[in-house]
Amino acid sequence: MVSDMAISNPSIVSVSDLALGQLKGLIASQPSEHALGLRVFVQSGGCSGFSYGMGLDENPPREDDVIVHVDDSLKVYIDSYSAQYLEGAEIDYVDQLMGGGFTIQNPNAVRTCSCGHSFQTSDAAGEARPCSH
Repeated sequence: MVSDMAISNPSIVSVSDLALGQLKGLIASQPSEHALGLRVFVQSGGCSGFSYGMGLDENPPREDDVIVHVDDSLKVYIDSYSAQYLEGAEIDYVDQLMGGGFTIQNPNAVRTCSCGHSFQTSDAAGEARPCSH
C-alpha cells in the first residue's frame, strides 16, 4: 500500500524505450514475491560533487518518495532529496562494444565526470572526490 505522503509525479523523470525494455527484462528475470520498482537516487560524493545510484526495489514506496508510473509494469521511486536534482532527467540504456549500462541524461547537471557516474549542479552542491571508476 502506498502511503498517503508518497507523491505521484509522472513528469519528474522519463525512461527511454531502450531502458524500459532492459528494465522489463531484468524485472522478469528476478525471483520476487513482490512487485519490483526502480529506485533512483542522488547522493553527495563522486568526482563532480554528486553521484547517481539505481537498483530494483521490492519494498513499498517510502513516505517521502516521488513515484513515477512509467507504464503498467514499471514504477520509479525517487526520494524527495534526489527529486530536486532529477527533475526533467531521462533514464537511458547505452549499448556499447565494451559493455553497456544504464545512464541518466540530466538537464540539471552543468558538469559531469568522464566516468559518467557523477555530476555537479549550478549551485555547486556536493563535495567532489577523486574518481574511482
